[in-house]
Amino acid sequence: MEKIISKEELDELLSLKGEVRGMGVKTHANFVLKEEGKEGVEKLEKAMEDLGYPIKFKEIKSTSFIPLGVEAIVLLVIQRLFNYEDKKFQEIGSFHVKTSLIIRLFMKYFVSFEKMQVEGPKIWRKYFTTGDLKIASFDKEKRFASFKLENFKFHPLHCQILIGTFIIVIQMMTNGKATCEETKCIYRGDQYHEFLLKW
Repeated sequence: MEKIISKEELDELLSLKGEVRGMGVKTHANFVLKEEGKEGVEKLEKAMEDLGYPIKFKEIKSTSFIPLGVEAIVLLVIQRLFNYEDKKFQEIGSFHVKTSLIIRLFMKYFVSFEKMQVEGPKIWRKYFTTGDLKIASFDKEKRFASFKLENFKFHPLHCQILIGTFIIVIQMMTNGKATCEETKCIYRGDQYHEFLLKW
């Protein structure tokens, strides 16, 4: 039986530099639990075991660090097992903010864009060991901002998760609707990621 991820793909993902907090992978599994039930999580764990990376999601500590490549494998397995499209991964990003206690604690710093400009990069570094996040532009009157993410290579699926994350963060800050578009992306040949937010 052909594996859900090829050896070449695995090797590429495992070569990714950096680590991420375990809470991300746990929240991915909790999203699968919400959407696909207990059987979906069991399928996900079985697929990871078949690939040689057995994970019991309940046993992962939220504050521990895991290799970025392992989380990328989890995302790709989720996509291929359940045929999730970009919108679904944006929902995962929103789900992270809504359900993660640690992220919600971080939100106390996001009372204004001025505060986010100072605290955002620090909070990013508490979650990831790689990548530099900053506000590239901000216009309160015209109601838009752009986030720039440099030195960060993960997986295109994670770009969709970030879109969902940024949307819900801005909605919580402004108490209104928000949109987010990735205007630059390293997977499209750009030097960095950039996300344009409007509200």
